[in-house]
Amino acid sequence: MEFTHINDEGRAKMVDVGAKAETEREAVVKGSIYMKRETLEKIKEGTIKKGDVLAVAQVAGIMAAKSTSSIIPMCHPIFITGCDISFNLDFEENKVDITCSTKTVGKTGVEMEALTAVSAAALTIYDMCKAIDRGMVIKDIRLMEKSGGKSGVYIREE
Repeated sequence: MEFTHINDEGRAKMVDVGAKAETEREAVVKGSIYMKRETLEKIKEGTIKKGDVLAVAQVAGIMAAKSTSSIIPMCHPIFITGCDISFNLDFEENKVDITCSTKTVGKTGVEMEALTAVSAAALTIYDMCKAIDRGMVIKDIRLMEKSGGKSGVYIREE
């Protein structure tokens, strides 16, 4: 087996995507952060002392998507043409569900950017609520869909 991210000296390298065709690419990622019911209620009411939790988490997620190549070593810097993050407050399971959709036209996909965005949004929620709920759990961050490029369409079956 030949490793794509290892050079002739056995060291890490960034894969050359220069010969790849530019295509429209999209990725959708979901994740959740579980918490106490009281914490979820305070997020909904907007009474967390640090401010509007979901507004800050949304901005953090978008910023993270744009900075992915700075923190993931073999990830190419790409031009993101769109990034949207949405939240669903689930009072049955006491969690916030986070969904990120990213888009680009380029030679490599945007799933790492969407994964990073959901992770940063969840971490921001944790950071803003930790004073009242240190037991929060971030779970189930996963690629739901991707399209574009040589590998085509992927849709997670759940």
